[in-house]
Amino acid sequence: MHTPATLVRGGTSKCWLFNQVDVPAGRGELENLLVSAYGATDPVELDGVGGATPTTSKAAVVGASPEPGVDVDYLFAQVGIGTGSVEWTSNCGNCATGVALYAVAKGMVAITGDRTRVVMRNTNTGAVLEGLVDTTGGVVRHFGRQTVPGTRAGGVAVGLTFRDPAGGTTGSLLPTGRAAQDLPVAAEPVRVSMVDAGAPVVLVDALEAGRTGAELLDRVARDVPWLRTVRRTAAPLMGLLGPGEEPGDAVPKVGLVGPPAPYTTTLGEHVAAEDHDISVRMLSMNAPHPAIGLTSAVTVAAAALVEGSVVRSITGSPNDAWLRLGTPAGVVAVRCTEVRDGLPGRVTVQRAARLLADARIYVPETGRVHVRGTGRTQAA
Repeated sequence: MHTPATLVRGGTSKCWLFNQVDVPAGRGELENLLVSAYGATDPVELDGVGGATPTTSKAAVVGASPEPGVDVDYLFAQVGIGTGSVEWTSNCGNCATGVALYAVAKGMVAITGDRTRVVMRNTNTGAVLEGLVDTTGGVVRHFGRQTVPGTRAGGVAVGLTFRDPAGGTTGSLLPTGRAAQDLPVAAEPVRVSMVDAGAPVVLVDALEAGRTGAELLDRVARDVPWLRTVRRTAAPLMGLLGPGEEPGDAVPKVGLVGPPAPYTTTLGEHVAAEDHDISVRMLSMNAPHPAIGLTSAVTVAAAALVEGSVVRSITGSPNDAWLRLGTPAGVVAVRCTEVRDGLPGRVTVQRAARLLADARIYVPETGRVHVRGTGRTQAA
């Protein structure tokens, strides 16, 4: 059997997008399809279309939304690498950026002049987002000059806005009711803020934990077991586990925050301390994120609004300016607007996306997959 799919780059992630009419409606059958298509039982995903990293082993199923005022729904899948499983509990802003461009390119949303707005609902979490796609001249472009930290490649400009992101998963911006608290992890308590905005996130005060928040990725990699323990300790406190459930690797997201400090990006570019407002180092599943997931960026920005949070202690009182996050790939700017009672009505990040290929993914009834692209790719 074969399944049509489109490969997109959204920000610093790659994501295969499937039209919902082309894939099984049942979650179990869909998971089997993705595991086979990605070769997800293999830690290098050699016999499949997976990219063998957390930022390139992603998928989304896209379809017209029945919700009034929403153009498309998308179901996000974080396909496990070497696990033969799929995480369904989270959202991905980078993939949402790709979904916005895909929806316009595939005619799911009509072009409206030089900018086309796509309203999207993430069915994993219920989050509603807007993608403002560059359609200058009333056409969809396959190439563009907009860049984002983490790659020098250009793409089509997409402004991504999260609507009313606070409490999307847990029902509250502060699931434990506290702006910051000491989390009992191993021998030493860890000062954290547990915040739910773009996603449920545990933000560790890096200085209190003997780190800086500006570590190189190989140093963060050595902290992965410790950060996983932080995640697993926080999950039940945030109400993310049901009775008898084991913590997963997708939520809560976890990372370090610290004061701005000079550093060199993964592309070799120097960033001065005065060029950003806070240092951030996040995990993606169980590996250091090469930049920052957009849902995590939204949560850091929302945490900056909270008096007493570990973010606010670094950034100081918020204003209407963009909050500049120093990530391993460079500076990512996020802006909260329409703030009411300390909650952001809109959180915006400037991104870029590009359609890479349309393909037919060959998936046997049992076994794994071979793919032949129909665009600018060659047979895998």
